[in-house]
Amino acid sequence: MPEGDVLRLTAARLHQAFAGSTLTRVDLRWPGVDDATLLGAVVTEVVAYGKHLLVRTDHGWTLRTHLRMEGSWRVARTGSAQARGRSPYVRAVLGNDTWTAIGHRLGMLDVVRTRDEHVLIGHLGPDLLDDDLVVDVDLVREHLLGDRPQTPVAEALLDQTRVAGIGTLYASDSLFVTRVHPWTPLAAIPEDRLVLVLATAQDLMRRAVAEGLGARKKLVHARTGRPCVRCGTAITVRQARRPPYERPIFFCPQCQSEQARWA
Repeated sequence: MPEGDVLRLTAARLHQAFAGSTLTRVDLRWPGVDDATLLGAVVTEVVAYGKHLLVRTDHGWTLRTHLRMEGSWRVARTGSAQARGRSPYVRAVLGNDTWTAIGHRLGMLDVVRTRDEHVLIGHLGPDLLDDDLVVDVDLVREHLLGDRPQTPVAEALLDQTRVAGIGTLYASDSLFVTRVHPWTPLAAIPEDRLVLVLATAQDLMRRAVAEGLGARKKLVHARTGRPCVRCGTAITVRQARRPPYERPIFFCPQCQSEQARWA
């Protein structure tokens, strides 16, 4: 599933292509959504919040999309073959005189009044990539710990209602960097260590946004069976959360053992 860094880069690309321009083509292939709501509107900005994309317009309407597991937005020159949007997997097409954006395999799509965006994203925790967000003990206490401190830390990191933007990659790698066993209950981890976990995830994502996704260095994520970069032990994987929301979490059973913890 695309994580906060991918959404932030996607929003930047769409903002560059559409901000200040009039939507001359709107094709939303989603039940109950009216294309005419956005047609002719000027895009004011495109922003990301956690794993959600918000295309805001001067008409006071917002297009919200979520990529889920396989979704993506691709930008092509208007009039080019790539801009036709004929694939059966296309769920949305937005176009201006210069650029056309094609939304493939989108998992969610809504058009709401901009003033009502909170109805769709108000349940989310703070966006870890918010430029003004400071990761500190207060953030950990209020949002990560909250009223469910017995939750395993890996599952808490994946819970978008606590902190938005972290997926399996940054949950796995931030816990590896900080030597925390993924199934340790939040309450059993010192608060300063939880601050370090969140700050590490934030730093890794910010680096990917600044330097591009090619700068990502997967430390344990998707490295099942390969040697740990620290100790050489084979990386393993377990499922976090219950079906149908289960997600793989990768870790080093030596560096992140329940006995070693964060020593």
